[in-house]
Amino acid sequence: MSQGKTIAQKPQADNGASAWFSIIVIVVCLIIGQLIFHFIMGAESNFLDGAEKHKPANTLGQAYLGGFIVPFLVASVLVVITFAAERFISLKKAKGNGDLGVFVKKLQSLIANEQVDDAIRECNRQQGSVANVMRAGLERYNLIKGDPAKNKDQKIAEMQKVLEEATALELPMLSKNMQVIATIVSIGVLLGLLGTVKGMITSFQEMGSGGTPDTSKLAIGISEALINTFTGILASALGIIFYNYFTSDIDDLTYRIDEAGYSLVQTLSAHTK
Repeated sequence: MSQGKTIAQKPQADNGASAWFSIIVIVVCLIIGQLIFHFIMGAESNFLDGAEKHKPANTLGQAYLGGFIVPFLVASVLVVITFAAERFISLKKAKGNGDLGVFVKKLQSLIANEQVDDAIRECNRQQGSVANVMRAGLERYNLIKGDPAKNKDQKIAEMQKVLEEATALELPMLSKNMQVIATIVSIGVLLGLLGTVKGMITSFQEMGSGGTPDTSKLAIGISEALINTFTGILASALGIIFYNYFTSDIDDLTYRIDEAGYSLVQTLSAHTK
């Protein structure tokens, strides 16, 4: 099997595993959201009128009055937190061992002095995404630097191709599950708005029913609107914060990969005839 086919198949396998992981996490969070809503928020101890559940005694009881959309909003918050934790762990691993900036500078120094074997050992110690890309490039550099059958341009082109292929393997792993977080940003707002509209409809129906409105039913409608608005904004705000934070980390890693790869190609160009 050719190297191109291997590189093409690995991201496909990773994408398949990532899709199943995302589905499982979302389903589990939906189940947990329902359990929290019915058995924690909806516990009779959270209401002054017990099983009637119209007069909340605390914040949990108040949240329960948000209605059937609340568990979905709770699940959205849980999904954001879960994927944020997953991204934090994955990106920390992608950064490797030690300070990434120090590693890149050390690697540039070793490459400039043509200490290729030492640079490979340094990559093995660092074990991050930048190190993986550079190790692939350095190993190919060792193979082609003394090859008389290839001229300078051919060697440089081959090096660039190897670095691009290695980078193509790393980038999907860096951005994996980011789309889920971005989706929750939009879904959280829409679910919150849906709950708000439903709560307001309930309130206006009570006000327009004729006679003196039932204040308890009116309060339930208003509570439903405000609670869903709050929870929807919370889910979206968390999603935005985490998405921007991880995007910044991914951009920095991508820049480091490009910077180190450029140094390697420049070194090859300077020392190859």
